Amino acid sequence: MFTTPNSVSQDQLIWKMLFDRQTALLHRRAAPAFSQGLARLGLRREAIPDIRELSAVVEAETGWQLAPVGRPFEPAAFFALLAERKFPIVTRIRSMQAFDFSPEPDLFHDLFGHVPMLLDEGLANFLHELGQAYIAQPAGSPAREQLWALYFFTAEFGMVQHEGKPCLYGAGLLSSAGEIHHCVNEFTPRPAFDLATVLGTPVTGARYQNQYFMLPVWEQLTECVEELAGMLAGVR
Repeated sequence: MFTTPNSVSQDQLIWKMLFDRQTALLHRRAAPAFSQGLARLGLRREAIPDIRELSAVVEAETGWQLAPVGRPFEPAAFFALLAERKFPIVTRIRSMQAFDFSPEPDLFHDLFGHVPMLLDEGLANFLHELGQAYIAQPAGSPAREQLWALYFFTAEFGMVQHEGKPCLYGAGLLSSAGEIHHCVNEFTPRPAFDLATVLGTPVTGARYQNQYFMLPVWEQLTECVEELAGMLAGVR
């Protein structure tokens, strides 16, 4: 499944260093779904996964495919892929200068942060529902902005209570040491997840988040889809 890229040792070194540091930081901090997905996929520090081979494994497990892309693209194209049960994977890995915090998704963020969570049926279905809901809304509508915010504060920067302690499940947290340290700081707000509040919270990807929303139980992530459908009916 694994191949060392021809773009040589620098990319591989960055992958290995990021992998080692994140797995150490995430010990007892990551949601169980992440740790289970990481183990099921067999991701390891020694080599960057081959995206096509990893996609075949993910598809066999979940029905989802991984779609390699050169760089992040606009939300409309992104959600259209989610609606087809395809997750885009940026093929560029961050530089050493962006080691602690990458303002844009990169290879490590996508493969390490997102793909293990795709093996959780609840999250995978949630992403599929978001993709379908997004493409059903008119271009430029407030509903699309709200759906982007919901994705951002769940799949990218979400937290969940598990056995009485906060756990991380958003890929932006799972893949960034800087974001983790900021998130767990005692002065950083971590309000309880409330759908209406999340939908109205501005999104920023260029710096650490002002707050992180905490799901009281994992099941609320999928339960909010019905509530969301009712809200969207009034904002088309």
